Amino acid sequence: MPLAGLTIIGESINDSVPSTHAFYEEENYDAIAQVARSQTDGGAGYIDVNVGSRPASVMQKTVLAVQKATTLPLAIDSPDYEQAQAGLAACDSERPRPILNSISQLRMEMFDLYKQTPFCPILLLSEYKTEQGDSASAATAEQSYGAACDLFEKCKSLGMANDQIIFDPGVAPLAGDTEGNLARLIRTMELIHANPDMKGVHASVGLSNFTVMLPAKTKSGAVVKSPLESAFLTLTMPLGMDHVIGSVKRKYQLLAEEDPALLCVRECLEKGGFESIARVRRFIRS
Repeated sequence: MPLAGLTIIGESINDSVPSTHAFYEEENYDAIAQVARSQTDGGAGYIDVNVGSRPASVMQKTVLAVQKATTLPLAIDSPDYEQAQAGLAACDSERPRPILNSISQLRMEMFDLYKQTPFCPILLLSEYKTEQGDSASAATAEQSYGAACDLFEKCKSLGMANDQIIFDPGVAPLAGDTEGNLARLIRTMELIHANPDMKGVHASVGLSNFTVMLPAKTKSGAVVKSPLESAFLTLTMPLGMDHVIGSVKRKYQLLAEEDPALLCVRECLEKGGFESIARVRRFIRS
């Protein structure tokens, strides 16, 4: 069963997944529909649809095939305007609003699609618009929070309620986080959580990215990824992290303070830099 208070956006219909990529290559929409059924049975709250760099017509066909297989709402996952437009247009209007993943300060034109099909946006905070109008990766919580405020204001101008807004503070692989991304993410969520005007907004990340560079098990045979992802959720759910693009096969849970995985992530958060990398390696060797 999914973790109480956490909505899983099923991640498996994604062109970067080798098996799904093969289905797209074969134009096997029945197999893609079966993936949607499996994620529905596993407890997903949304089905993510990501067709990579394929034509917008593939997004449309995928959405229609998935909707025949499940009654769940969809998350249209594309930075491409035409893909997003096709996916949203194909969404069943009788279902809850689809999610559009994702919009950043540099992709504000995606909000134009709201007139066509109302959606719940995932707002990307790991990049921001500089004073020169260029895109830059957010290095500080203040930069991410500034992007959040700008995007939030745009959402409100369109009449969105707070509970229709999802922030994505951007998560980086723990095994390579030498620049303090986890600390930036936590602080960004604290700032959003403390803003009374933003009460009731949601937050989400692509949770598999947190452990993407790690092995499946430690040398002693203990599972690595699920515990570390659970540690991340233990730290962030009290700050509003209530959605993840993730796997229904993972056993997400809130961890006790003495849990080794939580101790590892807390120390990474405190130490930062290469000391953080060394701490992760010690956890893997245990």
